[in-house]
Amino acid sequence: MKIAVAASHIRDASEQWDNKTQVVTHQDRAVSNAQLTLVQIDNYGPWTVTPHPRAEMDLQTLQSRLYADIAQYVGSRGGYIFFTRFDNMVMVTNGLDTELLRRMQASIGNRFPVSVSLATAHDPSPVTALEVATADLQAAGSAQDHSRTEVLVGQPLSEDIRSSTDVHIAHFDVNDATGRFTDQLNAYDTFIEIEQSYASLMRYLRAEYGGLSFFVGGDNMIAVVPALDASAYADVIDVVEAETGVILKVGVGSARTAQAAGYAAKHALEECRATGDGVVIADPITPVESDD
Repeated sequence: MKIAVAASHIRDASEQWDNKTQVVTHQDRAVSNAQLTLVQIDNYGPWTVTPHPRAEMDLQTLQSRLYADIAQYVGSRGGYIFFTRFDNMVMVTNGLDTELLRRMQASIGNRFPVSVSLATAHDPSPVTALEVATADLQAAGSAQDHSRTEVLVGQPLSEDIRSSTDVHIAHFDVNDATGRFTDQLNAYDTFIEIEQSYASLMRYLRAEYGGLSFFVGGDNMIAVVPALDASAYADVIDVVEAETGVILKVGVGSARTAQAAGYAAKHALEECRATGDGVVIADPITPVESDD
């Protein structure tokens, strides 16, 4: 595997070599402080069978429309959302305050036959932030408690502690997915191969580094991660290949918001494709200061 970091990203960097990869590590590694918001549909399980079981395609339509609406809302404000199980969704909401989340919650309640509860937490480790948010929401009542409605708990990051590298996004992609799978196997077997690599990635990145990985379609997986160096990503890629035979590459970006970090990660991934490098870490994106 060929591993590199975008050269412009390194200041006073040191190089480490081993017999498998070239790894460049940071001496002054960027910090992170991911703000995650758990979205949970209120009393969804009982609602789907009351007063009688609802048609499955109607439920699928409801879930997809709810996800699309929230994605549009948080995406236009610099955030990300991942559908996970649809009745539970995970948002990266750095830059969104309590009032913006309350407005989103009210809009959903006005336009959908279900309501949602929200819990927000932040931490340098994304998995820790999600654990805290989950515990706060669980403390407010069960997901199937009909009396728990439109809970909004947790404290977003205050502006005075936000930084230009709060959010780290890693965009993973399967090497030659079309040539190895899409054009060779039937669609379902291709799906199995990609999903196996995703399962391996999500388990190992979460257990070893505290990152949260999400399948986003095609052969793409996006992870919200703590501040990691290139050797950590090389380790993850090696483990996935050893477990599944699928080879990944990854572009990594950091910024004040998920949207900006994700764009940087996409550009870094394009550099992977152009150069053949397995890992490219982009420059942190510094916000433009307003003249107002």
